[in-house]
Amino acid sequence: MTYDHIQLLSKGGKTSFKNLCLACRSCNELKSDYTEAMDPLTGETAPIFNPRTQIWFDNFKWSPDSTKVEGLTAIGRATIVALRMNNAVIVVARRR
Repeated sequence: MTYDHIQLLSKGGKTSFKNLCLACRSCNELKSDYTEAMDPLTGETAPIFNPRTQIWFDNFKWSPDSTKVEGLTAIGRATIVALRMNNAVIVVARRR
């Protein structure tokens, strides 16, 4: 796990407890300085999930076999695509 700035330093965010969360290295690197991504269902831009202000279960659910994260909202779907949350390596690890 790595520390991730929710409000990016490059966009005025601070290094403070309220602005940090834990993220896997891959997700953190893929997020880069993006705060929005495209919702694959609507084709519209949506903000990336903010773990400090949004509730995970409002935006995501687990697939029936618990190996994939599924988006319930535009925020969830856009975040899954932007962070490649269901890449083959992580799906195999979840299956184990």
